[in-house]
Amino acid sequence: MSRQTDRIAQSFQDGFNCSQIVLSTHAARFGLAEDVALRIASPFGGGVARTGHLCGAVTGALMALGLKFGTTRTGDKEGKERLYILAGEFMARFRERHGSLFCRELLGCDLGTPEGRQEAHDKRLVEELCTRLVADATEISAEIIER
Repeated sequence: MSRQTDRIAQSFQDGFNCSQIVLSTHAARFGLAEDVALRIASPFGGGVARTGHLCGAVTGALMALGLKFGTTRTGDKEGKERLYILAGEFMARFRERHGSLFCRELLGCDLGTPEGRQEAHDKRLVEELCTRLVADATEISAEIIER
């Protein structure tokens, strides 16, 4: 395992979700305290509160893009458009690597049910698949932020 995947795996073992790990990885570069990033991203794990919708790694990366490129001025249509283009680029690149943006499709099980959570545990999906999804989401979003 690389240093990054070791850190991600440890964060999962510590009880954090995909979204929390991705956003907190980016937090310091924007002056956002890690504990604040962890709280903000808390409800987005499991495809938003275990609904299986948009992958938590994706939501964490989108929040990081918002920290860098988000708009704060009324009527900033150019800024909003730029962010949407960059967010679209991120999502296209993530989908190209993994085939989907949706937690339930990526994992092949429903984390919203005890049976689905047991299946994910039995198949070691967090350790094997989610670690890779978080690493890729962090890498792709960092590339977009840094250029």
